[in-house]
Amino acid sequence: MHDIAAKVQAAGVVGAGGAGFPTHIKLAAAADTYLVNGAECEPMLRTDQQLAACYPELLIQGLTYAMAATGAQHGIIALKAKYQAAISALQPLLPPAIRIEILRDIYPAGDEVITIWLTTGRRVPPGGLPLDIGVVVNNVQTLINVAKAMQGEPVTTKTLTVTGAVSNPVTVTVPLGTALTDVLALAGGVTCSQPAYIDGGPMMGKITDLASPVTKTTGGLIVLPADHLLIKSKQQTVESVLRIAKTVCEQCCYCTELCPRHIIGHELPPHLIVRCVNYNAVGQPQVLQSALTCSECGVCEAYSCPVGISPMRVNMALKSQFRAVNIRYQGQLGPADPMAEHRLIPSARLVGRLNLKPWYPPEAPLQSELYQPDRVILPLRQHIGAPAVPVVQAGDTVTAGQLIATLPAETLGARVHASITGVVEQVSGQAITIRKGGIHHD
Repeated sequence: MHDIAAKVQAAGVVGAGGAGFPTHIKLAAAADTYLVNGAECEPMLRTDQQLAACYPELLIQGLTYAMAATGAQHGIIALKAKYQAAISALQPLLPPAIRIEILRDIYPAGDEVITIWLTTGRRVPPGGLPLDIGVVVNNVQTLINVAKAMQGEPVTTKTLTVTGAVSNPVTVTVPLGTALTDVLALAGGVTCSQPAYIDGGPMMGKITDLASPVTKTTGGLIVLPADHLLIKSKQQTVESVLRIAKTVCEQCCYCTELCPRHIIGHELPPHLIVRCVNYNAVGQPQVLQSALTCSECGVCEAYSCPVGISPMRVNMALKSQFRAVNIRYQGQLGPADPMAEHRLIPSARLVGRLNLKPWYPPEAPLQSELYQPDRVILPLRQHIGAPAVPVVQAGDTVTAGQLIATLPAETLGARVHASITGVVEQVSGQAITIRKGGIHHD
């Protein structure tokens, strides 16, 4: 219904677990199934599973509103079997149209294309969207934000896991714009001499620095030693990746045989793409263009390749080139691999392969209190689409939840709201800075 999408738009809700696609756009579509992706298959992250356990009513409310907006007759909450606290909290509250689908502890169960396949049997076509097969997907935190939006509460906070080489792994809720230095302090600081930081999970997360603020899409904060294999891999240049690929690729095909998109019928053959690139793009153009369907899950890079090549990084470079000239993949969906379900990776085996066991705590408990920073920096672009347009200026007094940047007319984007009460210290082309209690004078 239009009223639901309008309230969600007013609240600035975007996808909390990925690229930040504005949620009101999804709610304006029509679908028969609405899927809650609670798989949270990235090792070490524990946000969604704990939010589902602590706020089951809000999650079901958010899903119910989303189903009403899209006309979906079926609601599915996808959770791994080991998330017993969440399953137990949700089960007694389920209305007839909503069910829980139990997933095995595998990676990448949280890739929305894989989640849809595992829960419904449907396959998203290459280069397509879940909506093409009648499904809309959001994660747990996004739908909790939808429920809050219907109560008039905009998105001003983010819940994230802080883990790895820290004193006290923890899952915290902080105002948007909080510095990652403050977030790290909530976990008691680092426990290694030369730390490096990942925003998101170990597989798909990006190297970050502590000067960055928390945004609506911050996936988590993982601390690892700077010489850890994951950090070194993520720091490799594209030139280095291509040089290594040309030198040592033995065309064993493991990257293709274990590629989650390939095993469900997408063309995407990483070994052939690497071969084409190694020989000056000799080969069928469609093979190279199939890189556009890569989900960047990292299986080929971190798990399958025996000689340390990163087909994923090759795909990313190709995707950038193709998108710059507006090339889209046009391939068809083929048959799924008969062994597909057996080619997905057990999480425990992935943790071992990534050498994460020394920094893999059994828990990162959710803290109920909201941290209050003295200062926040709120980027105007925390989502896919155009940056928000400021509606405040330096010196203005604002209250938490107040609109400070609006959606540009006729564009894809999301509103931004003050996450703390204070005074606007600075408005730039990239962000709005708010300081609690007044402008700081050095």
